[in-house]
Amino acid sequence: MGLVPTMGALHDGHATLIRTAAAHADVVITTVFVNPLQFGPQEDLSAYPRTLEADEWVASNSGSTHLFCPTVTEMYPHGSAGVLTTVSVRGLTDVLDGIARPGHFDGVATVVAKLFAMAGECRAFFGEKDYQQLVVIRRMVADLSFPVEVIGVPTVREASGLAMSSRNRYLSDEQRVGAAVIYQALLAGRSLLDAGSSPEAASDAMRTMLLQSSVVDSVDYAKCVDASTLGAPTNGRLRLLIACRVGEARLIDNL
Repeated sequence: MGLVPTMGALHDGHATLIRTAAAHADVVITTVFVNPLQFGPQEDLSAYPRTLEADEWVASNSGSTHLFCPTVTEMYPHGSAGVLTTVSVRGLTDVLDGIARPGHFDGVATVVAKLFAMAGECRAFFGEKDYQQLVVIRRMVADLSFPVEVIGVPTVREASGLAMSSRNRYLSDEQRVGAAVIYQALLAGRSLLDAGSSPEAASDAMRTMLLQSSVVDSVDYAKCVDASTLGAPTNGRLRLLIACRVGEARLIDNL
């Protein structure tokens, strides 16, 4: 069985996840649930796009055999404010997006743990665009012995290189074109690393490139980290990660 957890507003990136799951499993369950636990007090849960009819079409035409769309009451019988048991993956969740969105990953880990408990043995498919989320979920599965194989699927990009995201719908045409600088900054950072520059130099170059863009309002982070721990680079694999704000959208990407 293949499991593709989503919050809906499905786009081609989600379709790729579902198609990948269909290539690995006979039964593919796509979940659509806007999880209130992962929204902070300054984030508007009610404004999150809900496009269930369109989501059904994308899921079924991408190879999903089942669509699971629970209500908040089904997922949290005592209401989202009444959840007493949560899952926290220490160390991996208090850096990067965890700083800008405190409590976010506890909400993610909790709802994904519930979905894994419901699904049982399966393969679960997550996009690499949300790289920190992928690392957190893999560690949770290892620590809690879920019978789940977590498979990361490469980021799907628009022609400009901009990572596909539900948040892209908040961009104007000009912002959407300009936001391609995020991927360009990642490529520039990788080129520096390939040429022998330090992780710090790559991070500084990415931040400078972003701040010079006319569409980037602010940069939450532009960092080169250890791919496994998300901490300071060691002699292992590296990951370049960016989070920045373009108009109303907070966009993330990595390479």
